[in-house]
Amino acid sequence: MQAGARQAMALPYLAKMEVPMAKVLMVASEANPFAKTGGLADMVGALAAALRAGGDQAAIVMPRYRAVSLENVPRIYDDLRVWLGTGVWYRAAVYRAVAGEVSYYFIDCPLLYDRDGIYGDAAGDFPDNYLRFAALCQAALGVVRSIDRPEVLHCHDWQAALVPVYLHTRFSADPTFLGLKTLLTIHNLGYQGSYPKEVLPQLGLEGAVFAPDGLGSHGQVNLLEGGIRYSDALNAVSPTYAREIQTPELGFGLEDLISARSGELRGILNGVDYTEWDPETDPYLAARYSASDLSGKRLSKQDLLAEFGLPPENLDQPLIGIVSRFDSQKGFELIEEIAKELAAEDFGLVALGTSDGKYEQFFQAWAAAYPQKIAVRIAYDNRLAHKIEGGCDMFLMPSRYEPCGLNQMYSLRYGAVPIVRATGGLNDTVDEQTGFTFREYTGQALLEAIRAALAVFRDQDRWVAMMRRGMARDFSWGAAAAQYSALYRRLIG
Repeated sequence: MQAGARQAMALPYLAKMEVPMAKVLMVASEANPFAKTGGLADMVGALAAALRAGGDQAAIVMPRYRAVSLENVPRIYDDLRVWLGTGVWYRAAVYRAVAGEVSYYFIDCPLLYDRDGIYGDAAGDFPDNYLRFAALCQAALGVVRSIDRPEVLHCHDWQAALVPVYLHTRFSADPTFLGLKTLLTIHNLGYQGSYPKEVLPQLGLEGAVFAPDGLGSHGQVNLLEGGIRYSDALNAVSPTYAREIQTPELGFGLEDLISARSGELRGILNGVDYTEWDPETDPYLAARYSASDLSGKRLSKQDLLAEFGLPPENLDQPLIGIVSRFDSQKGFELIEEIAKELAAEDFGLVALGTSDGKYEQFFQAWAAAYPQKIAVRIAYDNRLAHKIEGGCDMFLMPSRYEPCGLNQMYSLRYGAVPIVRATGGLNDTVDEQTGFTFREYTGQALLEAIRAALAVFRDQDRWVAMMRRGMARDFSWGAAAAQYSALYRRLIG
């Protein structure tokens, strides 16, 4: 028989072969739609749903915080024992909710999680966070042992980083976990979960783990460091950020360790949930619009000006929007540096954000000095965030570093042309065809980028063409989920 004939005969069989899918259990401190403080929750909830849509099995383990209602949520496990150090143990229950076909396993331990905040309150971070999230990691392994056995444990940030540490130390000889693989996603290397070395026994870990090749290379117990060392694979939330965290500038003391594991490191750009962020369907906008019919954009801008108390005469001026945490990572020191020069330009600006104190005072003083063109709201307000994306002409993100960023991707879809620093995910999503970028971290570089955007705005044909190119970009979760799925399958082998 000729080779071609044999190949032809094999085709019907090959057509029936299916790509093996993965069974994944995510461990995270927060996840939409149940608990959220930022982009971590968006990513975990959206990725799990996208994986399910692509055929993978994905579930999530997270704490049951006070704000998470258990009404009509079944309790599926009564007495999950969580053992940490000598004399340190907790008793938890497990509840299971289903949202969008994704199972959420809530670890209900009131002593640890029944509080007003997720990570802290008005007084600051909870001092026992290392215990709260070590217990989450142990409880996740309890879920694996007794409720839901995955092939991959996908751990998110320092709060879940002890999962691979426990698997390679306390449970290294436990056949229950034989063959189980771990992936650690680094959402923001600036937050590492560092504590005094005295907490190590409370975590149920031997002193040998506190070593230069363990969790203690910088004199403290560093939970994220442990996860980076012991995970089977690593990823960062954008390709550029995966490179940046291997440098002294953005490695936060872990660059050498991450570089040593660069063969196991991937950069996978986060996606966007366009069911929530789309100007054609957004219920918060005064008028909906699309790339083919932008008339609703002007009406949304008019509504936004009124919302912030800016004069209606500003309608024909370019309007810049900001939605952000007001902290130094986000580059607000650059805005402060050029505030007087910037205020002399012909534009308006609206800013929405939660405060760290210093920049709240700056923005409020700036708005008070220029009340006809600058307005600020100190709050977390999802409705207003949508209105800013829908009503502003430009969206400003001058971040010192930005692991991925979501607002610039929202802005592109809403025709709010981004002005960003070319770092992390901002560099991977905005280019000269769709926005304005600058590289040098200086106020002057930012000012030049803003002035370039204001100049193009005066040529409305060119501006609208740029808006439409951005609106056509697709950052939906399907592509990211496919990359994660391929990474899971490679791990499983």
